[in-house]
Parts: sequence; C-alpha cells; structure tokens
Amino acid sequence: MLRWKKTCRCIENSSLSFHHRHQSKLRFINSEKIRKASLICAGLLFLITELGASSFACVGSLAGSEASLLERGTLFTGDSSFHSAAEHFKATESYFSQQFPLECPTRERRRLVSWGGMELHDINNSSVPFEISRGSSQLQDKLNKSQRIRHKSVQFEENILHEENARLIYINDPKKTNDKYEFTGNEIRTSKYTIITFLPKNLFIQFHRVAYLYFLAIAALNQLPPLAVFGRTVSLFPLLFVLCVTAIKDGYEDWRRHRSDRNENNRESLVIQSGEFLPKKWKNIQAGEVVKIFADETIPADMVLLGTSDQSGLAYIQTMNLDGESNLKTRYARQETASAVLPEHCAISGVIRCEQPNRNIYEFTANMEFNGHKFSLSQSNIVLRGCQLKNTDWIIGVVVYAGQETKAMMNSATSPSKRSRLESYMNRETLWLSIFLFIMCSVVAIGMGLWLVRHKNQLDTLPYYRKKYFRQGAYNGKKYRYYGIPMETFISFLSSIIVFQIMIPISLYITMELVRLGQSYFMIEDGEMYDSSSGSRFQCRSLNINEDLGQIRYIFSDKTGTLTENRMEFRRASIHGKNYGSSLLMADNNSAAAAVSGKWKLKSEIAVDSELMTMLQDISNNDERIAGHEFFLTLAACNTVIPILSHGRYSSCGTNESNQEVEGIDYQGESPDEQALVAAASAYGYTLFERTSGHIVIDVNGEKLRLDVLGLHEFDSVRKRMSVVIRLPNNSVKVLVKGADTSMFSILANVSESNDSVRNATQDHLYEYSSQGLRTLVVASRNLSDAELEQWQTMYEDASTSLTDRAAKLRQTATLIECNLKLLGATGIEDKLQEGVPEAIECLRQAGIKIWVLTGDKQETAISIGLSCKLLTADMQQIIINGTSEAECRNLLDDAIAQYSVRCSSGRDQNLSHKTIDGRGDLENANGTKSLGMSKSNPGKEEGTAPLALIIDGNSLVYILEKELESELFDLATSCRVVLCCRVAPLQKAGIVDLIKCRTDDMTLAIGDGANDVSMIQMADVGVGICGQEGRQAVMAADFAMGQFQFLKRLLLVHGHWNYQRVGYLVLYNFYRNAVFVLMLFWYILCTAFSTTSALTDWSSVFYSVIYTSIPTIIVGVLDKNLSHRTLLQYPKLYGAGYRQEAYNLRLFWITMIDTLWQSLVLFYIPMFTYKDSSIDIWSMGSLWTIAVVVLVNVHLAMDIQRWVLITHVAVWGSIVITYGCMVVLDSIPVFPNYWTIYHLLKSPTYWVTILLITVVGLLPRFICKVVYQIFWPSDIQIAREAEILRKRHNRQGSRCEVSG
Repeated sequence: MLRWKKTCRCIENSSLSFHHRHQSKLRFINSEKIRKASLICAGLLFLITELGASSFACVGSLAGSEASLLERGTLFTGDSSFHSAAEHFKATESYFSQQFPLECPTRERRRLVSWGGMELHDINNSSVPFEISRGSSQLQDKLNKSQRIRHKSVQFEENILHEENARLIYINDPKKTNDKYEFTGNEIRTSKYTIITFLPKNLFIQFHRVAYLYFLAIAALNQLPPLAVFGRTVSLFPLLFVLCVTAIKDGYEDWRRHRSDRNENNRESLVIQSGEFLPKKWKNIQAGEVVKIFADETIPADMVLLGTSDQSGLAYIQTMNLDGESNLKTRYARQETASAVLPEHCAISGVIRCEQPNRNIYEFTANMEFNGHKFSLSQSNIVLRGCQLKNTDWIIGVVVYAGQETKAMMNSATSPSKRSRLESYMNRETLWLSIFLFIMCSVVAIGMGLWLVRHKNQLDTLPYYRKKYFRQGAYNGKKYRYYGIPMETFISFLSSIIVFQIMIPISLYITMELVRLGQSYFMIEDGEMYDSSSGSRFQCRSLNINEDLGQIRYIFSDKTGTLTENRMEFRRASIHGKNYGSSLLMADNNSAAAAVSGKWKLKSEIAVDSELMTMLQDISNNDERIAGHEFFLTLAACNTVIPILSHGRYSSCGTNESNQEVEGIDYQGESPDEQALVAAASAYGYTLFERTSGHIVIDVNGEKLRLDVLGLHEFDSVRKRMSVVIRLPNNSVKVLVKGADTSMFSILANVSESNDSVRNATQDHLYEYSSQGLRTLVVASRNLSDAELEQWQTMYEDASTSLTDRAAKLRQTATLIECNLKLLGATGIEDKLQEGVPEAIECLRQAGIKIWVLTGDKQETAISIGLSCKLLTADMQQIIINGTSEAECRNLLDDAIAQYSVRCSSGRDQNLSHKTIDGRGDLENANGTKSLGMSKSNPGKEEGTAPLALIIDGNSLVYILEKELESELFDLATSCRVVLCCRVAPLQKAGIVDLIKCRTDDMTLAIGDGANDVSMIQMADVGVGICGQEGRQAVMAADFAMGQFQFLKRLLLVHGHWNYQRVGYLVLYNFYRNAVFVLMLFWYILCTAFSTTSALTDWSSVFYSVIYTSIPTIIVGVLDKNLSHRTLLQYPKLYGAGYRQEAYNLRLFWITMIDTLWQSLVLFYIPMFTYKDSSIDIWSMGSLWTIAVVVLVNVHLAMDIQRWVLITHVAVWGSIVITYGCMVVLDSIPVFPNYWTIYHLLKSPTYWVTILLITVVGLLPRFICKVVYQIFWPSDIQIAREAEILRKRHNRQGSRCEVSG
C-alpha cells in the first residue's frame, strides 16, 4: 500500500509540475483532470511492477475501461486497507451517489454537458467557462476520500505546488511587495481616449460600421478630378457631419469620465507613513500598504482586514456601488491580527498569499502567515474598493489589489451588446439596394460606352467630350478631359456610384438612434410603469433593441422575486412530527408571545402560533420540547444575518406590566429567507442580538446564551444546505443544519421507529406546505464527539487555507459532519405573488406569448405558484418529467411525444410506439415521483383536446440538454402551452433559453431579479431585470429594468407594439424616400447621354436627406400611434402583428420598391412633358424637381400618419416650408449657377399645377390600394382602429347631447 501511495504521489507531482511549467500553453487543462489521469497511470504501473507479466491482461482490461472507471468513480487499488480507511464515509458515499446525479452522465454521452447543475462562482462574468466532464464527480469523491485519511502534513499538498502562482503581499512593506514592479498602482482610468489618441481611436471605432466605410470611399472617389460629380467640399459634408456629431458625443462622455477619474484618484485616505497614519492620495496607494478607513468613507482598494473598532474584529459594509445591494454585510478581521492592531498605529508585519486578481466578487482565497501561525482568509475577511463602511467607527487593512486589478474595476465591463432583429433584416434589404445600385451604375456605364462608340466621330465638336483644346495659348491642341472609351466607361460607372450614393441611406442610422432615444424617454416617463412601493422608475439600459419588445414570442421568467414579492413571512412549522401554524396571531395580540419577546421589538410584526408558544414554554424535558428548542436555536444560529440594534426605546403594553421598555431590533441579511427565519425565531423567544467572527449571543426567553462558532459551511448549489458548528456553554459541540428536503433526508440517521414516524410526518407536512405554495426547509442537528470534532477541525483548517479548489474541499469537509443527523422539523415560508401577476400572465398568454417559468424551488411549490398565478389551469394536462438517468429521460420524453401526438421537427418517426417504464405497463399519474402523467383534474377529457403543461426538473435537464435529447425536449416543450422547470441551476436557465434561440427564429425575453438570473438575461434576445430584494445584479446585466412583473404587460403590449410599428415603418420609409430621389436622377441621366450630370445643385442633393425630409421622419418615429394604449390592453391579440412581422417584411419591401418606381417615373416625366416645348433651363427644372420630391415624400408620409398632433403638423408641413426657404437662400447667391431661378418659377401657375399633378398622380395608386385593402381585407389592427374611431365619435356625440340637455 505504501508503494502504491508513493507511485501515485510521484506521478501526480510530475504531472502537476509539468502543468505549471507549461501553463501558458495548457490553460485549458484542469489540474484535477491531470491528477485523475496520473492516478490511473499509477494504477497501471503498480499492477505491472507488483503482479508481473501475468497481470498484463488485467492491465489491458483496466486501460480499456478507463472511461468506465471515470464514470463509475471507482479505482482498483489492490489493497483492502484503502477501502477500510474510507469506511467512515459510508453515509457520505450514499449521499453523494444520490445527490450528485447532475454531474454523473452515462457513458453514452458524446460531448460535455455545457448546461449542468454546478456551483456558479461568478454570476456576472459570462465569459468564465463552465463544464462538467463525463463522470468526473464520483471519481473525485473517491479520490477525495483517499485524501481525507492522509496525515495532516500531506493533506491538500497541492497547495504548495501552486504557491508559485500566488501573489505575495508583505504587510506594511510595499517596496518588498512590488520589488519586481509587477503590480499596478491604485490609479484608475475608465476613459477611452487621451488628447493624442482621441482622433485616431474614435475614427477607428466609428469606421467599424460598414456603411461609414462605403461613404468614405464615395467621398474619396469624388476628390478625383475625373469623378468630381459634386463639389469636393459638398461631397464630404454628410460623412463629416455624422462623424463630427458622434465624435462630439463620444468626446463629451469621455471628458466626463476623465473628470470622474480625476476626482476619484485625488481622494485621500490615511496610510501608514513613517510609523503613523498620514493622508495620501488614492492614486499613490500601493499593494502592501496599511490603510485606515473611518465610518461612512469609501474603501480605496481591495483590502484584507487587520483590525476594526469592534473588539471582536467585526465591521459592516455596504456594497451598493459594487453589486447594487443596499443591505449591510459583515466582514471580520482575524482575531490573531485584530488583537495586535491599535487605533493610532499598526506595527504588525506578515505575509499574505492570495490568488491572482480576478472578477469574482463573491470569493477570495488566501492565507496569512503572522507571528509564526498560518491561517486562512476568505471572502468574509476582505473589503472591496467602492464599498462603504457603515456602523463601524474605523477599520485598518492591508491593500492586496489596487487600481485596475481591484475586483470592482475588473467587473466594470458592460453587459454584452445586443442587436435588434429588425436591424439584421434591414441589412438584408440594404444588400438588395446595393444590387440595385450596381445595376443602375452598370446601365449608365454601358449606355455611356455605347453612346461614345456611336458618336466617336463627333467627340471633337461636342462641348463636354471634345478631345482637344481649341483656344489659343499654352493648352492649344492638348487633350481635354478625355481618357478613351474604355476608361470613360469605367469613370462613368464610378461617377454613377457617387451620384446615386444615397441609395444606401446614411441618415437612417442617425435617424434610428434619435428615434430610439425618443422612444426610451417616453417609456421611462410612463407613470403606469412607476413602482411607488420601491420608488423605482422604468429603466432603459439599452437603446438598440426597443423594437424587439414588439416581437416577443417566448418569455422565460424566474419565480422568486419576479412573480412573487420575495418578502418572506414565516407561516408554518413542523416540529418533531407535529404541524403548527394553523392559528396565527400577531405578537401584540398574543399575551404569550408578548411575554416571550421580552425587551425586543422587531421592525416588522410576526404572526405566531399560540399552541407552539405554549409548547416552547413547557418546562418539561420531553422529546418535543427539546426538538422545539433545538429547532429555533438552529433558525437563530445557522445563518449569516446581522442584528441591527436601534438606539431608541419603545413602550409595550402587551404584558401585565404597565410600561415595559423594549429595544428595537432589525435584521440585515443577504437572503430574505434567512431574515424571515431569524425574525420568526425572535418572535418565539430566540432573539439573535449579537454576532462576531467567533461567537453569537442569543436571548432565549430572557436568558443570554453565548455560542462559540467553531466553523460555518455556507449554502451552495451542490450541497443545497448550510451548517454551523457551535460550542454550547456546557462545552458540548453541536452541528446545526438546514437545507432543501432533497439534500437533507438522505443524510438523516435511522435509529428507531419513532424517528421513522417523525420523518414520515415531516414529509407529509412538507408536501402540504409545498401544495400551498410555501417555500420549505428541513432543520436537523447532531452532537459531535471529541474525535469527530478534531478530525473535522483538521480538515476544515487545511481546506480553508487552500489556495486551489477551496470551495470543493470545504464541501468535502462538510460531509464529515453533515451525516447521521437528527431530524428536528421543517419550515414553511410564504412568498406572496406580486400584485397583478395573474392578470399580466393571462393577458400575455392571450397575446400569443408562451411563458416558461424557470425556478430553483421544489416541484410542488412551483406547481402551486403556477396555479395561483394562472400560469397553470385546471383543464391542462400536466406532463411531468423526473428522470434520474439518460435512458429514463429518453423513455419519458418518447412516451409523452407518442401519447400526445407531438409533431417531431427532427424528422423522427412521429408514430412512436407507446413505451412503458421498466415494464410497468401504463404511465403513472402525475403524482408519481419519476414518471410522466396527466393531471387528475380532467379525467373525462380525451387526450389531445386539453392544453398541455410540461413540468421538468433540473436533474432531468442535465441528461436532456445534449444533442441526443434536445430535439425531443424541443418538440415536446413547444407543443405545450406552459413549461415549468424546477430545481434548475443558473446555467441551465441559460441553456433552456439557448434551446429556443438556436432552433427557432422567435424572439425571446428573460426576466428575473437575482444574480442567478444573469446568465438567462444575457442569453435572451431581450433581458429585463426586476428591482427586487436580491440586489441589482439582474438589473445591471439587463437591457431594461422595472419594479414589478405586471409592468411587463404594458411594456410589451403597448410600448413594444408602438416601437415595432414605428421603427418598421421608419426603415421602409427611409428606403422609399432615398430610392425615389435616386431613381429620379437615374431617369434624368438616361435622357442626358448617360453623362452623370445633375440638374440639382450639390447642396440640394446633400440637404435632401439631412434637412429637407429628416425631421418629419424622426417626429413620426417617436410620436405616431396606430392604436391607443387602452385598445392595445383591451385586445391583447393585436400584439401578434409584431411576431408575425406584419409591419416589416420582405414582401412589404418589394411593394414599397414598386411604388417607389412608379412615383419616380411620375416625378420625372410629368415635368418633362409639361415643359417639353418651353425654354426652361436645366437649373429651373432642378429646382422644380427638388421641391416636387420633398412635397411628394412628405404627403406620402402624411397619408400613413395615424395620430396627428400639433408637433406632427409642424414637422411635416414645416419641412416643406424649410425646403422653400433653403431654395430661396441658395438661389439668391450669385456665384451659384441656379441664381434667381426659384423667383421666376414661383410666378408661374404651371409650376404650381405641375407640383400638384405630381403629388396626385404619384400617390393615387397607393391611395386606391390602401382603400381597397382596408375595405375587403382589413387587418386586426385596422379593424381595431375603426372601432376606436367609432367609439370616440360616439363618446363625442354623447357628451354633446349631455351639454345640450
């Protein structure tokens, strides 16, 4: 056995050493995988050397089954002592095999599970890779067991191997800390530019838009003498205007960043200099320096706490600037350093070994060597830059990360930018316009070439094409602007591109940005989406996807805090198998409760059960009384809640004493569940009123109980429970545990029949609580012997000081004590639905939107909430998928597809034979735990006639979210009206969203309120954050944010509909507006020998899309409404026009282009025929065409406006007036060739008649088509609009009758 260990150790160390030497090349290799591979190799080598050649067959068998070994998590050692040493973990082994199926896929898998149930360390960092290798967890458990029984000197020895990658911080010695100048200073910079880099960098960023490169090429071509169609300065004006406006905006924003950085860097804090604390600017602070911070001051850098004003080393911080959470959090200084720190000076020295800078604000891994002792540092010992010190006079800490390496700065990146669906479709139409542009330029070039060939003998006598100069002087006889027919043809092609350049509308990009900005303003100012309870307005954090709100087909919603209020109230308790909570009274109305509460008064009143209060006051030591005592002791002690004592005094009249003074107390915690449980414990007489890093003090019915906290295992998504090890005043040690029922019942002790009866009764109560929609937790405890405590402390110390995989090792350590527990009871916490949620869900469902709920709660709780919020209805057939293996999940999916005749998109046989599970015949009812079934609510209804609801758990999703079963899940889920996913991990939520995004073209929206929803929000096309009780991580990662779920109805059905209709019309109108102008020029060029000369002045061509016609487009895009908000909310089905793409599609584009072609012909040929026999000059015709095209496109726009207000009239008709004004100014400049032409035209009646004729004839076909279409084939929106108009007319007539009466 000893030789086996040495072999393993040698190969493992060699592998890890190789890994560190080549880390830059092998970043993707996990050291744990190397360890597993090395151990397998060690097993092969051990067998070869010990058993000789005769065992080669066995070795070959072992090597051939390597994958099987990894999956089963077993390893042959050849020594029975190996297994006997791990016998102590037998209970843990059974637990792991039951609780970690998420990480144990079967061997048929062909790819890594990308969406699994794993511990998510960095929610905000979407770029961190997460993966679960095949069968890695069970092997890791086996290997960890072997590591647990090693001697302390060799336990977790890989920490030493990784110390070369650790950061060394020498306390109070910044020079030695940064002797190699590898650490950054504390100066921060959030700005993008400097004075030198602004121009080149800003231009480089702007020219990432392909359209800008196109117009830059056009402007460059126009600078060449043969291609100078427009004036060289004029051709640069549109592009320079766009670039300058954007550059000014970017420059102003960056100037504000510079100003903010300057103010931040020049702030001062007290830093030890020459043995005393002296002020020092933030930008000059370095890693290793000791800093002192006073109350309400901001932390200048990431610091490890050395001491605080509190004797126990406790400090309170507020992390609102970091993660948006307003509740206070506790941080601790280690007792070893806190006792050595003095307020006036800090002369301590030591070394901190910490991890390299990273973005994870929820974890910190380090250890400290101080006075010959080595102890661990964790997240609770570090305060981060940007946090504020609260309720603490002062703290002293040493800087470990400074400047750009602080976690706050590393997390300052914005959420990934999203692009609207309509904009991507717009690029498709832009490609078609480019093709049209190429065809027109080719026609002009070919026509030019043919015309030159036909008139090549006359070129010397033509004014423009003559080959030579004929005037006397130096130029006599030289070539004159003629380059030969081939070159002239090519130049004609390039000149045509310059003339027709606005076919690709550069102004559309600016117009869309301005329109979206205006739309966002009205969404933010909508009073109907203002949450008065939290004082939060609607937030529009992304301006790129406003129109996507009108095309949503799928909504993925979290439950807790999104559909519910996330304000927990303690309602039910099951203690020692007895149910409490049926008769609740407020504490003030309950004399027993008032007497128990004593001198403490909670900020919020808690309803208590009188029967439970009587039981707790019973002085007998029966089992129920003892269980009740430990039950509430666990609620008060097993948490991270901070008690906040108020300085004021309150009077209480609830007892026999006339005036008893009580002290106010409130609780701050990261979880509303914990706050509710601690407040409930206080209401029943177990008041937590003091917490330090080493102990807590609980007032138990008036008696102070001090408990030493020996260790705390916080809740994580793998264990799904939390435990605390405490030492009681009688020197006994207990483990107090609370967690989800799925993780707790498997680690309970089975001793007697009475325990079984308590367990069965508790399970029945849990099912009852879940059916009522309550959130449940199971509470248990056990006593620790001295040997168990010593073994746990040894492993806990080593795991907590580990610099690698600390979380995994702490989980392993927790399994030592989280076993053979005594069941105390269970809790039921109510999380009420938010106001208006059922109505909002029903309205969205009528709009044709499918709503999927993805929650981490129990299945029964999720179903109950689904029924109460009308997500699930009584007539739905419930399909429940609870599988524990890939084969079982496959059978359940196939059974459902066959039973409900689901159409398969993957081309599989749609007539699947009806399968059974394990040969049991018919499918189980929906109440089965691992089955598929139907709801009992509609037994007489035939299959296939009722709507379907799919309910699936996260365990099944691990096996389903891979290629072999994704298609089956997609087919089944999309056939259901409702999908409810329970017990899902954060990345599984994102996996479900990705399943729909990858397999459909439908738009998705994800809405949530917590950090566990960030992945889902960023994955969806549109992300919405709720400003709830779980901080603001979801809000900061979202595209839009609001106070309540019910506002989603107005956001989508009203603003989403308006935005989509406006932007869809805006894009089509911009294409039409520019195309009709270009086609008019095209017809003119065809009639002027393909010469690419223009009848319009250069300035008129430039001002057309920038000034003459842009303002009405913006105003209509922001303010136009085809229907009122009342109509849209009254008839939710009108929303379907968005996801059916009725406002913008390829068919509408082609119809618009045909209409554009007709209008351009009318625009050109009517003036041509009108003035055919007149002596009008070319510039007068150009002035006529300029005015006519502006009038035509504005009247065209006026025909489509649905809502006329004063500003709309001013914009539409005012743009025509502005055009005339500009024409008058331009025609009044003597140097321009069109001098005084407009004055002659305005005097002619023919001019006005021509403009009127162009407008009527050009728009007549469009008008006729609209009338016929609305009469014979009206859309839902048109019908609703007519009904709205008739209703308004009826209301006016009724009001007039009342006035006249």
